Amino acid sequence: MNGYNYRNIPASPVTSPTDFYNLSATLITGEVISLSQFRGQVLLITNTASRCGFTGQYADLEEIQKKFGPRGFSVLAFPSNDFGGQEPGSNAQVREFCDLNFQLTFPVFEKGSVSGTDKQPVYHYLCEGSAPPFQGDPGWNFVKFLLNRNGAVANRFASITKPNRRRVTRQIEDLLAEQPLSATKAGER
Repeated sequence: MNGYNYRNIPASPVTSPTDFYNLSATLITGEVISLSQFRGQVLLITNTASRCGFTGQYADLEEIQKKFGPRGFSVLAFPSNDFGGQEPGSNAQVREFCDLNFQLTFPVFEKGSVSGTDKQPVYHYLCEGSAPPFQGDPGWNFVKFLLNRNGAVANRFASITKPNRRRVTRQIEDLLAEQPLSATKAGER
C-alpha cells in the first residue's frame, strides 16, 4: 500500500492512543475479554456484515484461521451496521447467522460502530493509532487490518481483497516468521 514496507513497522505506532493489548472488547456472547490474550499473535481484524456482497469472505477468513491459527494467528471479527445497514440484526441474530452458515472458530465480537466519533476503542486504535498509510475509518464492510506480533498495524486491505489471496497470506506468513519484541526491548525503542 503506497509502497510502505510492512516488514519495517515499529513495535508500537508513534501516534497510538494506547497499547493495543491494554484494550478490551466484548465478544458476541457478552463476555468482555482483554485483548492482551492475543499478545504475540499475528492478527487480521475485520469489520463484518451478514447482508453485504462481501459476506462470503467469512468462509475465506475461516480458511486462513484454520491454516495459520496453530502458528500463532487469529482473525478477529467486529460486526457493524455502519455501512448500508447491512448488519441490522441483534448480536444473537449475528451469532446465529455465523454459526449456521460458517461455523466460525475465530472470535466474533459484539456489533458496534467502526467509524465516526462513536467507533469502538479497537477501531479508534486501528484507524487513528496506526502508521499514517493505514489510518482512516473503513469505507465499507470487510476492510482488513493486519497486525504484527507486537500489536502494530502492518497493513490494511480493502473490502474487495479476499483474505485468502496470496498477497495477504504471504504477509501473514512473513509476520508469523518474525519474533515479537520482548517487553524490555519494546520499552527501549
